[in-house]
Amino acid sequence: MASLRLLNNRTSTGMPETPSTYARQQAAEADVENFRQALGPFVVAAETTRMAMVFTDAKQPDNPIIFANRAFLDLTGYGRDEVLGQGFNFLMARGSDADALARIERAFAGAVQGGSEIFYRRKDGSEFWSAIQISPVYDQSGDIVQNFASFIDLTEHKQVQAGSRMLIDELNHRVKNTLATVQSIVWQALRHSSDPEEIRDSIEARLFALSRSHDLLTRENWESVGLLDLIKAALEPFGVADGGSEHFVITGRNIRVSPKIALALGIAFHELATNAVKYGAFSNETGSVLISWAIEPSSAADRVVLRWQEKGGPTVTPPSRKGFGSRVIERGLAHELEGSVNLDYQADGVVCTVVFPLPNGGRDG
Repeated sequence: MASLRLLNNRTSTGMPETPSTYARQQAAEADVENFRQALGPFVVAAETTRMAMVFTDAKQPDNPIIFANRAFLDLTGYGRDEVLGQGFNFLMARGSDADALARIERAFAGAVQGGSEIFYRRKDGSEFWSAIQISPVYDQSGDIVQNFASFIDLTEHKQVQAGSRMLIDELNHRVKNTLATVQSIVWQALRHSSDPEEIRDSIEARLFALSRSHDLLTRENWESVGLLDLIKAALEPFGVADGGSEHFVITGRNIRVSPKIALALGIAFHELATNAVKYGAFSNETGSVLISWAIEPSSAADRVVLRWQEKGGPTVTPPSRKGFGSRVIERGLAHELEGSVNLDYQADGVVCTVVFPLPNGGRDG
């Protein structure tokens, strides 16, 4: 193999000593031409293939690169004169990754076959994963004189893989939370009644409320939902159709809330409406409910102040004991929203005030 003068004109840092960029470029192009003439058609094919490839000089320390095809230059963003003569590992984003370095060294020594996945850095600083395949090139004496390496960009694959893992983790989290909610619904229904029909009705109603929130979130790809849309869905069984009913007055922007907040509020609104049907504003023909919310500025983080106010129903007296609905609203809701809940049994109607941090991007609803 003809010697490459570019390698002999490198400093200890691996960069050329020639004073001008033009001279370095000329030397690099001359060396590539020498390499092409030495190996003939194979180098021509390697130069034109879409797979990133390099050759390294196995007789030199650090396996300096003696040929890099156009696909490799496009992948890394470097010019040919910036690559030739550089040690093979100069692209590594994590230069101290001992395991990756050991795998590459074993491949250069011909001790292992197969590929490795390495984290690399482009010239512009962006990072990418690449699968590399290293194949030693032997001379007639059986000595390794060069190494041939090919690269496949795995960045998109890694992103899809990470996204899949995140979705699986999120699904597991949602399933666990849903099962915990269902368990609580069933336990509370059994605790407060011995009538099989009443137990069945109680469980079914709450599961339907949960499923409506799930349906809404599914339509929104489980990213976020509008608060107004959520309230309409939760109260649909109680007379809200397309946002219109003489029993409801709903005012507020359709701010976006997270799936966690949506599920918690969906159950809470169901409990408030159920209580209103049994004892409050929906138990007669004249009662109504005002539901409103607004964003309240705060030094720490803006907050959503949501209010459920009943009027026109029977005179309200505070309950002697708190049932499942009250506990869901006062304890569970406050915990899930990382906020506060105040349930006030005023004589002219129940008032529930919920305060929670404005979700990121909530104003965009």
